[in-house]
Amino acid sequence: MEPLAERMRPHTLEDYIGQQHLVGEGAVLRKMIEAGRVSSFILWGPPGVGKTTLAQIIAKRLETPFYTLSAVTSGVKDVREVIEKARNGRFFNSASPILFIDEIHRFSKSQQDSLLGAVEKGIVTLIGATTENPSFEVIRPLLSRCQVYVLKSLDKDDLLALLHNAITRDVELQKKHINLKQTGAILRYSGGDARKLLNILELLVDDAETVEITDEMVEERLQQNPLAYDKDGEMHYDIISAFIKSIRGSDPDAALYWMARMIEGGEDPQFIARRVIISAAEDIGLANPNALLLANAAFDAVMKIGWPEGRIPLAEAVVYLATSPKSNSAYMGIDAALSEVKASGNQPVPLHLRNAPTKLMNELGYGDGYKYSHDYPSHFVEQQYLPDSLTNKRFWHAQHSPAEEKQYQWMLQCWGKRFKE
Repeated sequence: MEPLAERMRPHTLEDYIGQQHLVGEGAVLRKMIEAGRVSSFILWGPPGVGKTTLAQIIAKRLETPFYTLSAVTSGVKDVREVIEKARNGRFFNSASPILFIDEIHRFSKSQQDSLLGAVEKGIVTLIGATTENPSFEVIRPLLSRCQVYVLKSLDKDDLLALLHNAITRDVELQKKHINLKQTGAILRYSGGDARKLLNILELLVDDAETVEITDEMVEERLQQNPLAYDKDGEMHYDIISAFIKSIRGSDPDAALYWMARMIEGGEDPQFIARRVIISAAEDIGLANPNALLLANAAFDAVMKIGWPEGRIPLAEAVVYLATSPKSNSAYMGIDAALSEVKASGNQPVPLHLRNAPTKLMNELGYGDGYKYSHDYPSHFVEQQYLPDSLTNKRFWHAQHSPAEEKQYQWMLQCWGKRFKE
């Protein structure tokens, strides 16, 4: 017998649940389907939101041949064979056969290249499905020939409708007495994934004729972490981005929340700790130089004491960074200097700053006129340090924080008008 998720797969748009922004009345995909013509596109979204189902519904509605390839098991040879079948089997003026490629992000560059000609000439209409960001995983020439449509995780109403349909319409479940007393846990564990939801439901009712589904029952049966977190996928980058932006935005509560999400999702603690060090230098910077010391200390603590205790010093560092004054002047300064180097090339080092380890170099004037700062009051003496063509160039600009203001005033005292903003 087929699994419940397969038995419940819809065959028409009317039975399709979710993605109303794409297939609802007046939405872009529905308009194309109703017009009887679709162009190549890629469906990007998390697992179990209806990517494969939608492709099958479109092919059925358009009454066009439908070829399926899995990027996991197919190679260039398989792609070429399908394209040849599509070319030979197409009737004059009929809609192009649909080639559906599941997990298209797993195709290598050469495999994706093999699709270009057929897509461009209209031999096939490509529908790709991916859980990964296509702009990172699909080659630019292929991406430029396809629209990208984003599918969303199913919301609570979608999932409840799916549960109701399964219980009332599935031939096997109709034989049972199923009471959905509580739905919080089953919805939470599904994570917006229709396939996972139906698999859980099937597991819960598999061995009984009469079933009352409660949150306690679901948690007892599943005994697993319901959080979705793909350490190599889109969510990995989204959550670390939210984490760093929360520190930068001085919100310690949000920073701790996103850190907790990563911990519960099984993220590598060293990865989190490294990002904290980067944030300390990039976002707190000279406004509180101690932040970098504490971030490094937290990384050392994670390495020395391990997990889960390592979460405590790491959390201390995260809160310290989030509640510290902020400055990115050092970060902006080095990037400005790098831009100048790329623009002006290898400018010569002034003679008085050059090293003179040999007699010849001394005779050529290397090091002549250099003033040793520690021989002067306050350990400062004004002299040229930049190349001749960049004498008055500024890269570092102080920002508004008490610590940086003190540094700026010292620079004014030393350099005078050169440092006046």
